[in-house]
Amino acid sequence: MPVAAGSSGSFLVSPALGLMIWTLIVFGVTMWVLSKAALPRIGEALDRRARAIRENIEAAEKQRQAADELLEEYRQRLKEAREQADEIVARARQAADTHEGEAKARGQEMLAEAAKRAERDIDSASKRALDDIRREVADLTILATEKVTRKSLDDADQRRLVEQALAELDFSAIASPHEGASQN
Repeated sequence: MPVAAGSSGSFLVSPALGLMIWTLIVFGVTMWVLSKAALPRIGEALDRRARAIRENIEAAEKQRQAADELLEEYRQRLKEAREQADEIVARARQAADTHEGEAKARGQEMLAEAAKRAERDIDSASKRALDDIRREVADLTILATEKVTRKSLDDADQRRLVEQALAELDFSAIASPHEGASQN
């Protein structure tokens, strides 16, 4: 079917001047209404959104700075805590060394004191033993003297003879090495 120049399908291909003017007028009115009613609200919404984004960015920046400061503060505290811990450990080691030295010194003193006590006890026991030996020798000397002389002596004679016999005996060979060292 042939299409006529005035048919309904051809006006889109070749628009009429009147239709174009009315389309431009309607478009202009629509744009004016939109610019008066909708575009200011859209602009305000976009401005609010931009402000909110800007504020959020600023708040995030402030939070990041605060977090950085807090992190730095925590690092500083951690460093101080480590230094204090190291100092405490050093003091504890020093105290342990000091206590160990003191304990060794006390142990040496106690050992030396025990050795001195033992030496005194040995010397005392040696002296007692020597005294016992002297008494035993004196008794044996009296017995031997009585048997040799076949008579009993009075106390004065007995003592004189015992003293002479004791003076002749050398008890230094019987004495302990500690006694001889302490007497020298």
